[in-house]
Amino acid sequence: MTEEMRGYCMKCKTKREISEAEATFTKSGVPATKGKCPECGTTIFVMGETPAHEGLPRPEVVKKPKSKKKAKKSVAPKRSRKKIENLVIVESPAKARSIGSYLGNDYTVLASKGHVRDLLVTQLSVDVDNDFEPKYRVPNDKRATVKQIKDAVDSAKNVFLATDPDREGEAIAWHLAEAIDIDETAKRVTFNEVTRDAVRESFEHARSINMDLVNAQQARRILDRLVGYNITELLWDKVRNRLSAGRVQSIALRLVVEREREIDEFVTEEYWSIDAELAKQAINGHAPEQFTASLAKINGNDVKLSTQEAVDPHVTVLEKSQYVVSNVRIGTRRRKPSAPFTTSTLQQEASRRLGFDAHRTMRAAQSLYEGIELANGEIVGLITYMRTDSVNIAKQAQDEALDYITTNFGKEYAPEKPHMYKTRSKTAQEAHEAIRPTSVVRTPLELRSALKSAGRDLFKLYQLIWERFVASQMAYAVYDTVRAEIKAGLTTKDMPYLFRASGNRIRFKGFLAVYEESRDEDVPDATPDS
Repeated sequence: MTEEMRGYCMKCKTKREISEAEATFTKSGVPATKGKCPECGTTIFVMGETPAHEGLPRPEVVKKPKSKKKAKKSVAPKRSRKKIENLVIVESPAKARSIGSYLGNDYTVLASKGHVRDLLVTQLSVDVDNDFEPKYRVPNDKRATVKQIKDAVDSAKNVFLATDPDREGEAIAWHLAEAIDIDETAKRVTFNEVTRDAVRESFEHARSINMDLVNAQQARRILDRLVGYNITELLWDKVRNRLSAGRVQSIALRLVVEREREIDEFVTEEYWSIDAELAKQAINGHAPEQFTASLAKINGNDVKLSTQEAVDPHVTVLEKSQYVVSNVRIGTRRRKPSAPFTTSTLQQEASRRLGFDAHRTMRAAQSLYEGIELANGEIVGLITYMRTDSVNIAKQAQDEALDYITTNFGKEYAPEKPHMYKTRSKTAQEAHEAIRPTSVVRTPLELRSALKSAGRDLFKLYQLIWERFVASQMAYAVYDTVRAEIKAGLTTKDMPYLFRASGNRIRFKGFLAVYEESRDEDVPDATPDS
């Protein structure tokens, strides 16, 4: 064949030019082209007639005669399938185990193990010309799971779809209903925490599938495919195989590149500052307390020193100068605790404080949410749903936290009014809560043994979430502040230099008795535990 053809290589996971292309026919007489991938040698098979098929004899299709049906032997009637009163479908086996322990024998809980349908891997699977209609299929590795759930649905009186309470969870519920052909009697239940009370209450407020959430997830998935499918193929051709790109990665890469260009184009400018190490006069033989003051003005003008040559004459004068405190302002400052965690702030703080990457953080959080077996044998979800951009807190949880703070720290550590936090994101799903413990009474110390046996990461992350939440409900920290201005010159009548110094001291710890948010510069050497 002389005409160039391309086909999808299952090993390279992309389209390739077919080498050694040969026109052929299938056993059933359908025209096709057979060849090899020039990169890896994998056989590529493309269906469809080409000019090369002209003149080629089609294979004779021999139809096998149908065998006569044998007379059925009399067999004992099959046992009827056991009737299920209430069938609950969730995503993960761990979540199924936790929920099953709460609902009792009248409920059967099965896990879909994630999505049961997705876009086809071997093609775009989005009909751009037909209102971007997606084409879904059940992957081969999910067919057995789908069959198991379908068999259970067929024998169930009531079906409940209890997947996660977000866009992705709503989409999984919809795909289950579509793939298994569940009728409209199936009910959707959601809960923000995997606890006995929350799960049981959710079944009292069952609803139908929210198609607005489903369509939001579908839009994101289609965008992923439209952007990633074409960019990834280009990336493999221009850079190297096995790289990926998509809706989020590509934009993030652009931001990194733009910032790197800003760094390259930045013109460095030298500047100098002058600090003075000062001390109060000694009183009654006690060592004076030292402090640092920074030069702010010279002859009433802001300081601009761009070279050492400009600095040295001032240093010479200042080393011989007298220093006099000209002004002191004493006050107080209150510091409010940080809001409870969202997904992004949890990932940031776990990285700074624990050295966890985002995947490690979310894997541990998923386990804490789905349920941990405690020392008494009870399986309990220890935190609320971990994929959230909201800082809202349920009143019941806030009241429990205030009771705990008053009992264990004292009334002065509880705020006069409960703190209210505002979500910064305009697109936040306000129906969700922030990430918090399902009960503050379950302290990290009390759960230390159970969590460490389930994995060291779980204890560390739970302790971080617990401390952040409890601190967020505590009183302000209060500081005493001092701001001083110090004049300097060779004589008290001629003091052209003005230094400024400030400091603070904690008067009342407040929330700092439990937790203080770290900053990147506080933990420069944070590394994951081995």
